[in-house]
Amino acid sequence: MCPVTDVIQDRDTGKIMNKKNETAAEPVKTVLLLSGGLDSTTLCALAASKGREIHALTFDYHQRHRCELDAARRAAARWHVAEHIVLTLDLSLFGGSSLTDRKIPVDHSTTIEHIGETIPTSYVPARNTVFLALALAYAETRGAKELWIGVNQIDYSGYPDCRTEFLDAFERLANLATKAGVEKAKEGKRAFKVITPLSNMSKAEIVRLGTGLGVDYAETVTCYSPTREGLACGECESCRLRRAGFEEAGLPDPTRYVAEKQTGKPVKEKTKKNR
Repeated sequence: MCPVTDVIQDRDTGKIMNKKNETAAEPVKTVLLLSGGLDSTTLCALAASKGREIHALTFDYHQRHRCELDAARRAAARWHVAEHIVLTLDLSLFGGSSLTDRKIPVDHSTTIEHIGETIPTSYVPARNTVFLALALAYAETRGAKELWIGVNQIDYSGYPDCRTEFLDAFERLANLATKAGVEKAKEGKRAFKVITPLSNMSKAEIVRLGTGLGVDYAETVTCYSPTREGLACGECESCRLRRAGFEEAGLPDPTRYVAEKQTGKPVKEKTKKNR
C-alpha cells in the first residue's frame, strides 16, 4: 500500500490513485477505540499516518472525566476519520469503579514508583472486554479487518485487560465468534486482527511518537478527576504517568494542572527511572 503522502483520490471516479496515476490499494478499514486521552489520540494519529480508513468508536459510559468525550471529537476531526460514533453505554448502573461511581474516590495517594503494584479503584470491571466486543460488532458491519486499541503494559496502572495475554485471547475470540471469522477460517485466514502498537512503549516513547506525528497534547484529556474548569488534578495515577512521560521525553507538558494554577510554578514528577 502507498504511503499517505503518495496517495490522492480521483475526483471523477473516486478511485484511490498514487502519484504515478496508477490505481493504489484500497485503504485498510480499521475500527479504532478513541477515548480522547493521550494514548488513543496518538494511536489515531499513527493509524492516519499509515493510511488507514479509520472508523473511530468512543464510549460515553458516564465516566467521571466526561470532558474526554470532547477531546475525542477534536481528535476525530483533526485526523479526518471516515466515521466517528460516540456510543452511550451507562456503566454507572454497574458501578464498581471510581470512574463510574462517585461514592468511590479516585486514588490520589499512589506515588509514581508504586503505580502498577496493585489494581487501583479506577479499574472499570471488564471495560476493555466490553469495548472490544462492541468494536468487533462495529468492524463486522463495516467490513473492517483491524481493531486498534491504545493499551499499554509498560507505564500503566496494572489493569488486567491491557495485557498481551488478554488481547491475544480476544483476537482468537473475534475470529471464532463472528460470521466473518467463520467464513475466513474456511480459506485458512483470519478475519480480524487486534492491533496494539503502543503496548510495549514507555509513556515517554509514546509522547515522542505523537509529537513527531503532530499531535497537540493540549487537546487531550488524561486526568481521572478534573475540576469543573477542566484543570487536571495532577495526583491521580493517570496524571502522574502522563507528567512523568513528558519529563522523561524532555518535552513540555501542555496540561493545565490545579497545583500550577495555585502556585504559578510547573509541577515536577519523579520518574520511575530516577527512583
